[in-house]
Amino acid sequence: MPDLPDPDEAASATPVEPVVPREAATVMLLRDTPDGIEVFLQRRVAAMKFAAGMTVFPGGGVDERDADASIAWAGPSAATWAEWFGCDEPLARALVCAAVRETFEESGVLLAGAGPDETVTDTSRYADARAALVGRQLSLAAFLAESGLTLRADLLRPWANWVTPEQESRRYDTRFFVAALPSGQTADGETTEASSSGWRRPADAMADGTAGRSMLMPPTWAMLEDLAECATVADVLATERTPVPKVMPTLHVDGDTVLVQL
Repeated sequence: MPDLPDPDEAASATPVEPVVPREAATVMLLRDTPDGIEVFLQRRVAAMKFAAGMTVFPGGGVDERDADASIAWAGPSAATWAEWFGCDEPLARALVCAAVRETFEESGVLLAGAGPDETVTDTSRYADARAALVGRQLSLAAFLAESGLTLRADLLRPWANWVTPEQESRRYDTRFFVAALPSGQTADGETTEASSSGWRRPADAMADGTAGRSMLMPPTWAMLEDLAECATVADVLATERTPVPKVMPTLHVDGDTVLVQL
């Protein structure tokens, strides 16, 4: 079972009025192996303010600059993503851009190319830009423009939308995407937000959680269950998930137990 909040913390942290959730995007980066699908996971450092020590997919909050309409874009339009996620076009654009930016910042995988039909194969040349993006000295729009790159929205697929329970003091409205690891690229763990990173079969990642070798939040657990049902990355990418429903669990404290109800 996935790890749940401490009951005392869950009870004491309940705000008088629900905190407005911050928009966020996370990407389940996938690859095929002889033993089945693997997904890239990272264990967040213990000092993080949110999900400390949890095993998660690369992702994070939307930067207001992610909505920049000047970004060269290939694939489904912002209007189409807005229909899929049930939001307005500026937010849809920002979510897709945040997904691309966060994936690059946290794993070094860049879902972009020199044109609408091309994908970067060697991202090492963009190491300085990656560091500048992490430090917020550079926006995604500026990075892509300076590098002559086009964002490849067609390499992403919408998968899920989970909102942190209203009882929590730090909340996110997170859209989950899936994407295949581009040919020639390598995912790394070169981020200060993770203590370890690596590829795991979804079933093995859930087994780690059950055995206490890792901590998984309910949304992560649910995504791993979904992925475990697919035999190949192509199967995942071909799965129809639109329009994406919004899921917001509630927490119920019963003595020493915290129950998550969908």
